[in-house]
Amino acid sequence: MQGVLRILDIAWARAANVSAIPSPSLLLGLEPIERNLHTLLAIAGSPARLRPHVKTHKLGWLVQRQIALGITAFKCATIAEAEMCALAGAPDVLIAFQLVGPNVARLLALREKFPSTKFSTLVDEPGALQALADAATQAGASLNVLVDLDLGQHRTGVAPGPAAVALYRELAAAPSLTAGGLHAYDGHLSQSDPIARAAACAEAFAPVAALRAELLAMGLPVPQVVAGGTPTFPMHAARGDVQCSPGTVVLWDASYAGKLADLDFSPAAVLLTRIVSKPGGNRLCLDLGHKAVASEMPHPRVVFPDLPDAQFVTHSEEHLVLETASAAKWAVGDALLGVPWHVCPTVALHAEAVLIEGGQVSGRSRIDARVRKISI
Repeated sequence: MQGVLRILDIAWARAANVSAIPSPSLLLGLEPIERNLHTLLAIAGSPARLRPHVKTHKLGWLVQRQIALGITAFKCATIAEAEMCALAGAPDVLIAFQLVGPNVARLLALREKFPSTKFSTLVDEPGALQALADAATQAGASLNVLVDLDLGQHRTGVAPGPAAVALYRELAAAPSLTAGGLHAYDGHLSQSDPIARAAACAEAFAPVAALRAELLAMGLPVPQVVAGGTPTFPMHAARGDVQCSPGTVVLWDASYAGKLADLDFSPAAVLLTRIVSKPGGNRLCLDLGHKAVASEMPHPRVVFPDLPDAQFVTHSEEHLVLETASAAKWAVGDALLGVPWHVCPTVALHAEAVLIEGGQVSGRSRIDARVRKISI
């Protein structure tokens, strides 16, 4: 924990007057976001190499800022996120999720509503591919589709090999579908040692490169390979022939700050919480429950730079109870700033974010595509 605390620079949040901000609240720093975006571009080498994932921030204005920096392709996980990107003017949006049930029709409706945006999606098995083809044919539409590959996470995708070749051939021949390439996510590779991570990334990607070569030798088009997430971003950026799709880099979080010391990004999302009770001993009770910070992982779910010795006791819907030797120094009503361990699902819990710029509250922003649907 001490190693994480040393690299969590939240001076931008400390400088702000938070006395009038209710808690719990999500604070976003515009200066660190801007620094992170420029670091993202520097690693990629060109905005054309990027397809950043929007699930981390879910903010239309942040998509627009990336477009202004030359980024034209984006990746998302939901129809709501895809619509948010289109509303922001994104030219190219990949829904990196195999759509089933009513979501197939919603994709077609999205395509009709935003004709200037190119939408793509994924498949990893023949049944889903056939459902997409049938729906697109019935609607008189054409859909761009990538084959999703399993590089060892065993969550979604088809393993590179004969089954992937057969699926891609079926995709290329399907009416109303266009073979858009390959999607290769390696989210299970997050070793702290960048050398070990690079070696694991190279091993996982080798079958993808072989599959692409095989498909091209068969005369099949492979327009793009979308590869990696945040931990393997610099490794894929060095390849030069793939499109990189990191997401967390824009806001960063305590987990990656502690684990990925080779990536020079800064925390741009901070949680404001207050002490609502002191139940005795060295305990502090904060108004930072499951509803305000992602709670799918073990503690620490949030890191408090001002409480380096904090030990987490209980966590419920509205409360977080912790113990610290410095409890006597704190009073009921005092504010604390914490960096979420996992920022992506934390953002999804908030309806709005408070924007901080130059040490001042510069405004508030609705989280455009949280867990709710928009209109499609």
